[in-house]
Order: sequence, then structure tokens, then C-alpha cells
Amino acid sequence: MAGPLLETKLYLPQRRHGLVERTRLNERLAGEATLLLVSAPAGFGKTTLLTEWLAADPRPVAWVTLDASDNDPVVFWSYLVAALNKATGLALEPAVVPLLNALQSLPIEVVLVLDDFHVIESPDVQRDLAFLVEHLPPQVHLVIASRSDPALPLARMRVRRQLLEIRADDLRFSAIEAQEYLGEVMGLTLTHADVAALDGRTEGWIAALQLAALSMQGRDDLAGFIAGFAGDDRYIVDYLLEEVLQRQPDGVQNFLLHTSILGRLTGPLCDAVTGHGGGRARLQALERANLFLVALDDRRQWYRYHHLFGDVLRARLLDEQPELIPELHTRASEWYEQNGEPHEAIRHALAGGHFERAADLIERAVPALGALRQEVTLLHWLEALPDDLLAARPPLSVLYAGTLLMTGKTEGVEARLQVAERLLGQGGTDPAERSILSKIAIYRAAQAWALDDAPATITYSRQALELVGADDLAERGAASGMLGLAHWASGDLAVAHEWWAAAVQHLRQAGHLSDVAGCSVALGDIRVTQGRLGDAKVAYQRGLASATAPGGSALRGAADMHVGLAEVCRERDDVDAAREHLRVSNELGEPGGLPQNPYRWRVAMARTLLADGEADAAVDLLDEAERVYVGDFFPNVRPVAAVRAGVWAASGRLGEALAWARERGLRADDELSYLREYEHLTLARVLLAEYAAGRDECVLTKAIPLLARLLKAAHAGERTGSVIEILVVQALAEHLRGHHTAALESLGRALELAEPEGYVRLFVDEGAPMVALLRAATKQGMAPRFVRRLLASAERGRSAPERQRLIEPLSPREVDVLRLLATELTGPAIARELVVSLNTVRTHTKKIYAKLGVTSRRAAVRRATELNLLRRG
Repeated sequence: MAGPLLETKLYLPQRRHGLVERTRLNERLAGEATLLLVSAPAGFGKTTLLTEWLAADPRPVAWVTLDASDNDPVVFWSYLVAALNKATGLALEPAVVPLLNALQSLPIEVVLVLDDFHVIESPDVQRDLAFLVEHLPPQVHLVIASRSDPALPLARMRVRRQLLEIRADDLRFSAIEAQEYLGEVMGLTLTHADVAALDGRTEGWIAALQLAALSMQGRDDLAGFIAGFAGDDRYIVDYLLEEVLQRQPDGVQNFLLHTSILGRLTGPLCDAVTGHGGGRARLQALERANLFLVALDDRRQWYRYHHLFGDVLRARLLDEQPELIPELHTRASEWYEQNGEPHEAIRHALAGGHFERAADLIERAVPALGALRQEVTLLHWLEALPDDLLAARPPLSVLYAGTLLMTGKTEGVEARLQVAERLLGQGGTDPAERSILSKIAIYRAAQAWALDDAPATITYSRQALELVGADDLAERGAASGMLGLAHWASGDLAVAHEWWAAAVQHLRQAGHLSDVAGCSVALGDIRVTQGRLGDAKVAYQRGLASATAPGGSALRGAADMHVGLAEVCRERDDVDAAREHLRVSNELGEPGGLPQNPYRWRVAMARTLLADGEADAAVDLLDEAERVYVGDFFPNVRPVAAVRAGVWAASGRLGEALAWARERGLRADDELSYLREYEHLTLARVLLAEYAAGRDECVLTKAIPLLARLLKAAHAGERTGSVIEILVVQALAEHLRGHHTAALESLGRALELAEPEGYVRLFVDEGAPMVALLRAATKQGMAPRFVRRLLASAERGRSAPERQRLIEPLSPREVDVLRLLATELTGPAIARELVVSLNTVRTHTKKIYAKLGVTSRRAAVRRATELNLLRRG
């Protein structure tokens, strides 16, 4: 949530009387499309067109007028959902995936309008909105009004006929519309030649026509004015705006200038800023005079100036009364503070250069911002404060350093921490000072971690825990998490798990459920490496419960929990359940996951494909995973390139696997570390494949000692999951060189450790050599029940029909759509071929993707080909 919202941003601007009826555009707006884009420069009537159209539309309208503060993703989605709640009467959640899920079952159509979208520059907002657009249900119609094209897949949507566009050339007044506007609306008596000349000079630009019309009122020589008017010149437009202003009485001029600092206007606020009463009546009079004032609600209480008019008013104020601007902003800031709107209060304090006041307001707003995860907004404010003021306020200086780290920046962090530290000294006797010093230690721990300095990370994290108060649960959680990271990276997983568990407990008690989800991923991953699949499953399930709890993190992280559960199910040979978890994760989508989820999902899906013997498809997904990988604080202990190299080695692509080992600089006699344990184990697999291809004994003399050293290190670190996998590879190595007793000894130890936790795929996925070993183990009476289970699984894999079972079969109609997806036909062409609507095709396509576990048309066709789903009969 974003805290208190400005309701005026959610009002559909009121329909103005006496406007030109734009029938030709209204008819176009009625067309069916996923996205309606109205894109044109300022002054072309974008908002007016939409309000006119929607005033006659019976559907409920969710309207958001955007501004720069909405670049914070939390703020943006809170406003968008608030608008939808207002329009539909529902209680939707401010996150993309649960929002889409709720909209799918919406019993009515609704129009969602995002006005002034050009102010949105945040890549996060743009990415999540693109996801929303791609998955919108047919009953939701998105409209975007913007001065520039949004960062959405417009080209693809054009090809699919999912986009309806209204642009500047469409919005320009025709000669007939210009005649109607100037004569009937503005009351000017002009000849057809005069109108044609004025329309030609303005090129149908509505704002310029309006300015010209206002300037002509009361003039005698209209023809002379028109002859000298050059409406295509933006400087002339500025001149006309000023002229319109100069023709107003002094009292009106001052009111316009002084209130131009406001993004939104209401009577009491204008009274506070101008120092005079009568603000509400003045606004109503300006609206009646058509002086570029837009009503924002149906009660005529809130307004805003037309953007062009407001720009010129502010420029004029800066030229004529610059000394008054700080005072005007102070008055606005005080009014907003008194009326419970701290964000606007801070904005005006900063705009007016009242930085001490802004700093006070920011310090008071920090607790709420931290809980709401509005780091982007906070960083914007802090960057606007002077350095000397930040240096004099340790809490703000430390806050600035922490905000930089949380937004992925490291430069300047240490300098700001040192400034705060010098002012505080090293005493730390006061609880408030100790709290600041603990934050300094936590941020230093994070900085050390970013520099791969695990010992320093541990030192600073322990220092933070000594300083932090017992009731500061969020800080204790952060420090515990940093300790968990450091021990995890060093391979001391038992200690790492203890610290992560403590972090989860503290963060859950503090109400930071979005952070709990990330910690749950860590807990589950650690348990997997420890060979404790049951405990890993519990960790993921608890994380899923936190992510889906009422009032929780709105499913942020739920997608990751399903990926973790899929991995456990796959390893236990419940591949159908694994596919189902991956399907649900895919439906939740990337916005429903943490930053690593796109990578994790593809790796998990690739491993599931490997369980079906589909190595090529798995490699394709691993290639995608590598492209979308985003690093975070978690140690990358299973690099996707190493996973892919292992697949290459097992599927006969030895040259590529060897090239990977060379590129990574891997040698069998390297010094070992936990962070590279998986890479070295993959190197051993590559060496075994090389030996199998050429029978070079020198290769085995590298692989066997490497495996022995890896096994010893994993034992020492109590990484039982790693131990089991190393023992399996060791058994295969001994089997390969004909040492059957040694091979069965390693296999026996692996079976003993794996059976209690239900490991299956780790053995079965090794193929024929492992089957031979398991049959030999049967003759030796080794783990008879477990070995029979493994052999049965291997046998099912060999005898399974080529056509893979789907968890949920495709319906006959979905098969029809799938076959057409394999052609060159576009979406609309497929709809025509099947004699259905495009929305119906889109619905079938989404279901096909979910059932096949894919995210694109190309992947769906490839997967269908592998499963023989495209053949007739």
C-alpha cells in the first residue's frame, strides 16, 4: 500500500459544456482492442476527448491522473487498484497477479484510464504494466493518454490487432470542427476565409485555436490579428498565453500566478496559498470563463490548470515575483501537513527550498515509508536535500546510505555512514544513537557482502545485533539475514539456517512479510543442499502461506515458493505435481515473484523436462534462464551455465561442455570452495564424459581425486544433498573404469542417505549406467525396497509413450487453436479461421500455455511438437 491517496487523482474530469461534438473520433474509440492509446503532444485535447467519450459510455470508469510521484511502483499500483475499486466496488489487491486473477472473474466490463502516462519513467512500473496488458481479461479495457508512446509491446500488439491508436493527426480539428468551435463555442463572427486561415496556421492544434479565440475576444480587427498569427510557433503560443493572462483583472492575475505552484487546486488550499478568501468562488468563475481550468471531481471542489497554461503561469511567476515563490510553497506545505497529506507537504517544502522543514517532515514519514517499501520516493526526497543538511543530521545521512543500497547503488554509501558516525561518536549510550549506529553496522555489512568480504559481513552484522534494541525487530531481522548470507556463502549451512530462521521470525513479527518470502526461499534452498527435502518442502509451504496471507505481501514471492515446491516434487519423482506447481508459478507471473524468479522458474522447468528425457528443450530453457538471470544478495551456488554444461556432457555435446570448463578456468586441482562446489562437480561430470568418449586414462586420474576432495569438503560442511550427488557421480566414475566394488560402495552410501528423504531423480536421471548399477545393487541386497522403487521409476521412463501425459489434457478446441498457432497466421486470422472472437482465441491461448508450461507461442509449438500433439487423428 502507498499510504493515504489523493482522491482527486481518481476522479474522471468533468464533461465541459459547449464543446465540439467529435463523432468521428467517438466512433473509433468504440472499437474493440486490448489497449486504446491516445498519444499526442500537449494541447491536442487528449483528456477532453476521453471525458467526452466516457460521459456517454454506460460502463464504469476507473480513472487515474498520474504525476511524477507515481514512478514509485508501490504508489502507482496503489492508485491503479484504488481506481478499479472505486469503479467496481471490489476490494482488489495492489499487485499485478492477484489483480489479474480478480479481474478474470469480474462480472462487468470496466474501462481503466491512465492519464498523463508520459510522466512514468520507472522501468519497474513499465515492465509490470506490460505484463498486465499482455494478460488483461476481455472485460477490462485499458486506455492510456500520453504525450509520448509508452514502453509497451506496441508493435506486437499492432500485428495482433490488439491496439487502437488515436494520434495527433487524428485529434487535430478539421476545418468544419474549427468553424463550429470558433463560431458556436467561442462566439466569434468570422468568415469562412478567416476560419480557414486560422485553422491552417494552427494546423488544427486545439490549444492554439483556443488561445487565439481568447485573444480575439473584444478585438475589432480580427482579420488583421489572424493574418499575423502563426499558431505553429510554440513561442507565439507562449505569447498568446501571456496575453490572455494580461487581459485579466489584477486580482485574477495574482490568483492565477500564486496558485500556479499547485498541482491541484481547491478553495481552502488556494486561500492558504494566496492569503485571501474566496478561493472556491474564484475557481468556479475561472472555469466558467474557460480559462484552462479542468474540474477533477463532480462536486467542483478540486481542479487543475491545463498543462500548457500552468507552465506559462509558473514561468511568469518566476520572472515577475521570484522572491514570493518560497513563501507560496511554504504555505502549501503547511496546509497539506495540517490536512494529513505528508507527501505533498514534503514536495512543496522541497520545491520552496525550505530544506529544514522538508527534513523534519521526511524523518517523521520514514517509518511508514519503510513499511510500505517506497524506497524510490524516499531516495528522490533525500537527493533533493543539501549535503550540508544531511551531514548535520545523522539519521538522515544513514537513511540516505541505506536507501542507496536498497535501490542497488553503492557509490557514496560509506562516505555518508562516516559522516553520521563522526557526529555520533562511539559512545552509543542513548537508545536513539544506538539505533543509528546499529543501522550503520547493518549497511556496512551489506556493503561488505557486495564486495565478497564474508568475514567483514559477519563482523558488522554481529556489531549491529549488539547495538540494536530488543524491540527493533526489523533491524534484528536484517542483521540476522546478513549473518545467514555470510555463513551460507562459506558453506556452513547449519549456522546459516539458524540465522535465516531467526531473520524470518523477526521480520514476520515486524510485519515485513515481503521480506519473509525472500528468507523462505533461502531456508528452502539451504535445506535442499543439506539433503533435507522434507524440511525444504515445509519451508516453501510456510513461505507460500506468508505470501498469500490476508494483508500480506500480495503474492509477492508466492511464485518462488511454487518453484521450490516443484523442485522437491520433481526430485521425489512426482513430476506431475512439479508441473502443476510450475504452471501455477507461471500463472502468477514474474510480477508475482522475487527478482530471481524468472531465472529459477526456467531452471526448474528445464530440470523437469530432463526428467522426461527432453534434453534439447531443457537446453533451450536454460539459455533463456541465463539471459534473464538477475543477481541479488543470495550466493549463486548453482550457476545456470554449469547446469547447462552438465546437460551437454550427458547428451553428447562434449565439445560445448569442455569449452564451458575452459571459459570458467576450471581445473581438477583447483582449491575448493562451497561457492564453486557445483561447478567443480560439473567439471567431474564433463571429465567422465570425455573419458567415455576417448578412454584416456589421464582424464580419470583428474576426475577421481577431484570427486574425493569434493566429497570430503561436503561431508565437513554437513551438506548431505551435495554428498549424495557427489557419491552418485563417484559411483558412476568407478563403474566406468570397471571398479565395480568401489562403485557399489559409493552407491550404497548414497542410497543410505537418500532413502529417508525420498530422492529418486538424482539416481534415475543418470540413465542406463545407473540402471546397471542399481541392478547390481539388487543382487547384493542393498536397500531392496528403495532400489526397487528406483528401478521401477527408470522402467516407467523407458516404457512411457512418446506422447507425454499432460496434467490437464488439451480440449479439442484448444488442440484446434494449437495447430493454428503452429502456422504463420496472426491472432485475428486464427479467430476468423475458427469463426470466434479474438478474445476467445486469447483465452484459449493462455490456457494452452499454462497446460504446456510455456510462456510464448514459439515455445508452445516446440513443446507440442515434442509431445506429438500436432498430428492429426
